[in-house]
Order: sequence, then C-alpha cells, then structure tokens
Amino acid sequence: MPVPSIQPFAVRSRQLCLAVGMMAAALLVSGRPAAAQAQAPQPPAAKTAPAPAPTAKPAPPPAAPAAPPAAAAPPAQTTPSKPAVEAAPQAVPGFWDPRRRPERPDLSRLTVIRFLTETDYPPFNFTGPDGNPAGFNVDLARALCDEIKVTCTIQMRRFETLIDALATNRGDAIIASMAVTPQLRARVDFTDPYYRAPARFVSRRDNVLPEIRPEYLEGKKVGVIGGTSHEAYLKAMFTDAEIHAYPDNDALRAALRRGEVDFIFGDAISLAFWVNGTDSAECCAFSGGPFVESRYFGEGVGIAVRKGNDLLRQSLNWALFRIWEKGRFTDLWLRYFSISPF
Repeated sequence: MPVPSIQPFAVRSRQLCLAVGMMAAALLVSGRPAAAQAQAPQPPAAKTAPAPAPTAKPAPPPAAPAAPPAAAAPPAQTTPSKPAVEAAPQAVPGFWDPRRRPERPDLSRLTVIRFLTETDYPPFNFTGPDGNPAGFNVDLARALCDEIKVTCTIQMRRFETLIDALATNRGDAIIASMAVTPQLRARVDFTDPYYRAPARFVSRRDNVLPEIRPEYLEGKKVGVIGGTSHEAYLKAMFTDAEIHAYPDNDALRAALRRGEVDFIFGDAISLAFWVNGTDSAECCAFSGGPFVESRYFGEGVGIAVRKGNDLLRQSLNWALFRIWEKGRFTDLWLRYFSISPF
C-alpha cells in the first residue's frame, strides 16, 4: 500500500527513471534562499553504473524567495492584529537514527581523500563559473573532509568511468549520486545512504489532493513513463486507476498540462524542479505525500569505496552522521532544493 504524508521515500536511477529507496525520517526545518539559476529540463535523482550520459542537461533549482522584513510593532493603545499564518517549513530528509550513533574510527590514519565525481549532472555535479567542480555532491564531499579534518581533492570524470577509476586506485571514493544495487555491491562497498527521492503524484493546481490512496484514484487517469519501476508500482498498487504510459518526461508532463490525465506519477526530485520551473507555467503541484517500496525503488544513494576499505567507509559514515547532527546537511540540502520533494 502507498505510504501517505512525510515518510521514507525512493529515488530512481539513470535510465531516466531507475529507483532506489529505504527507510528515512523526515525533519521539518525552514528553507533559506539559494542563488538564482536558469531553468532547464530536470535531472533524475540517482544513477547506476555504467550508464549513458543524460539526453538533456538539467539546471540547478531556482532560488528560494528571500524572507520578508519583520513588520513594525503596532502603536500603543491599539489592538494587535491577528498574526499572519507562516508558510509550511521545508521538509528535509534525515537518514540517520540519533539512537545509533556511529563510533568514531581512527581518523589519524587518513591523510587525504581523493573523491571522484560526475562531470555534468546538475544540480548534483557540474562545473562552476570558475571552472572548478560544484554541486550538491561536491559541497557534501568538502563538508565531510572538513569534519574528518583531512585534505580533500575532487576529480570530475565521465560517469561510466568512475568505477574503473576507483578500482585502479585513481581515486578513493565516488560521490556521484550513484544508486546502490546488488550488482554494484559486488564490485564496491557503499557508505550508508545520504539521500534518496520519493515517488510522488502531481496534479493540476485545481485538482490537488492532500492525501492519495488507491481508492481515491479509482477511475482516474494517471500518467507514468512506460517500462519504469513507477509504472510497475502503479499497476501493482493502484489497480483501479486508468494508467496511461508515455515515452518520456516531456510527453508525460505535457499530457498533464493539457488535461489528458488527472495525475502523473514519477521521481519527486525531477518533478519538484519542474513544478517550480518555468516549463510548468505554474500549472501543477504535488498531490499527497511520498511513497516508498524497496522492491520497486531500491536501496538508496551512497558513497562508493573500494572493496574492503572499511576505514574510509566507516570514517565517511561517522562524518555523514556528524554533519547531519550539526545541521550542516540540512543547510546544504536547502541550498540546492528550494522545493521539497517530500
């Protein structure tokens, strides 16, 4: 059955909609402004290796609106007006259980971490205006090195070359939105997951539902990309819905804008960028909460290290927990994701 409201969620990987997922707790925090950037086709949320380069180049998410100035205090002898209702806080993923604090490994044995990452996968990895690596994964790698107090280098390579580069000791860790799969676990070890994306429904703004259950979509037309885990999930769980398969994201989203379908279902990170971008023309919004089924959406997104490199894997797990505990992960997430996919 689908899981309503804020809850664990799933991501899809490189073939436009492959997915990963596992249990996650959601934290409610306030958003903060991000640098405004141009809108373009949106990215998928995770990748499997090897895989071809994306057919379209997505752009980083747009800026969150700046906070309004505080209102002046009302004059004396007047009746205070009713406080304005505050906007709902941004939901930020939390993948770490505070009751299961990782033990601090012997960090003195680490002298440098050579991170490998993707060349062109915004907002997760891209080349910044100064020619240096940039993006969510890059900033996360730097935060981890800062927490461990170790020198950090970041090398950008084509995604399909990352596993071989790690195996031949041209790097120590891959941080490139790489989906954890049984096939990859046979070749590399992974840290704990550091992000995933839920699967979610989107509807036109005049048809938003606060909650979605199978009985609510009986007889409704639901669009999805054909041949994906999202389509398989709909066919298994939403048996009374009228499912319409589309070849790609452009066709799927156009069908919703034209009113050919009542809802579309897919990767929430990509959908969040679209809903908040110019291509949607403010037509649509999320309906209901996130969904997760591990047998459809996989395990999560982790940092890959060479098989048997337990010191580095444990050090990164420790550092991931620490930056989450300190709120640095939340700050980083809000910088890149101004609309919550959760």
